[in-house]
Amino acid sequence: MIAATLGGGFADPASQSARAFRQVLQALARPGRIERLEGVAPPAPLSVAAGAVALVLVDGTVPVHLAGALDCAAVRDWMAFHCGARFVAAEEASFAFGTAEALRPLNRFAIGSAEYPDRAATLVIEVPHLRCEGALLRGPGIDGTARLSLPMPAYLAANAALFPLGFDSLLTCGAALAGLPRSTRVEGF
Repeated sequence: MIAATLGGGFADPASQSARAFRQVLQALARPGRIERLEGVAPPAPLSVAAGAVALVLVDGTVPVHLAGALDCAAVRDWMAFHCGARFVAAEEASFAFGTAEALRPLNRFAIGSAEYPDRAATLVIEVPHLRCEGALLRGPGIDGTARLSLPMPAYLAANAALFPLGFDSLLTCGAALAGLPRSTRVEGF
């Protein structure tokens, strides 16, 4: 148990975390583009990509919510040790990790305010597959259109209609990562 908690982080934290951080930013800047994050081994059921996201975006100042199967001792201990994560209820979270089903209802997560739209939550949604097919995406960072397999496309489309408010999403599957910022319009699902 202790070995699982202490292990699984970046072997070369300086270069691997910088690379992973850049890939997360690329995924958000280019919706529909799938990045591969590697170099970490978080405890199951947390995916490699979600674990890497936690390592580069979560620290002791970031309130985190774990939903469903991810809300287990192994994941809590790993994130607490490697990130200094502070766990909170969904309504207080800056980052929430879970499957689409486990994160529901999504309207409990912060969407920011007119004065502070940056105070919205980021949802790290574990999906069973991640492909460049499915819902049609339009908006900043997309040359024309892109496609991405999305969980709950109708809800994500409604979230985009709230822009500049709304939450941002990072979709993870194994080592694969795709970003869906709130500015991305979701159509054709």
